[in-house]
Amino acid sequence: MLAEERRSRLLELVRTRGFAALPDLADALAVSESTVRRDLDFLEDAGTAKRTHGGVFYTGSSPKLPHFDERQPAQWDKKKAIAARAAQLVQDGDTLLLDGGTTTYEMARLLVGRHLQIVTNSLPVANLFAAGATTDLILVGGYVYPRTGVSLGPYANQMLASLNVRRTVLSVAGINDRGFFNSNLLLVETERAMLNASEEVIVVADSTKFGHQSLAHLCPLDRVDYLVVDHEIDDTWRKKIEAAGVQLVVAAPPGAQPVNHS
Repeated sequence: MLAEERRSRLLELVRTRGFAALPDLADALAVSESTVRRDLDFLEDAGTAKRTHGGVFYTGSSPKLPHFDERQPAQWDKKKAIAARAAQLVQDGDTLLLDGGTTTYEMARLLVGRHLQIVTNSLPVANLFAAGATTDLILVGGYVYPRTGVSLGPYANQMLASLNVRRTVLSVAGINDRGFFNSNLLLVETERAMLNASEEVIVVADSTKFGHQSLAHLCPLDRVDYLVVDHEIDDTWRKKIEAAGVQLVVAAPPGAQPVNHS
């Protein structure tokens, strides 16, 4: 069997099972565990699987949400850097509320296998944790917006009003002097409920979002506790964010150390 074909079959096994043990994968493919490990290294580098103690989780995006998959590649390097830096703010044992933004999704990939309580209104995010033995998953219900696979509307908001979490992580579509924006009115209502359910709010956004607004205003700048951005944020916006009392966390470029601004 060619390596490409074997990896394709391996990925499909992991995807359909959610979590798979290495010996089971080796038996299914009739290859050695060392071969499986090499192939899993390749899949992990591609972001579609994550190895953990005793096996591997599927971390690819949902094939049933093409619009989500189409949005994901935009500003890919920035999103990956921001996600990695934001994941460092999460402590084991946290109760974490995650929205359905693509940067949040990249962050969620890095949290698979950790000891957390995850609350989310996102089907793609929930899919990452559904088979995990170390993570408790709470899925927020409601009307599912088909383009992104997130639950919105009054039922979602009602459930969120009854929850209390340590940290909420949100993606946004725009940031200007008035604050944070998103492109869907129902989504913004649900994200406001997420803000109210949390002790601490983290917004993840790449530098292309600054200076722009979107359809619906989410909240003013000073409503959030942390803003995690890439290193291309300019000095003007650094000063504005700091003046609002928000802790700015800058994802470092490759090879550099993270920088915190408070």
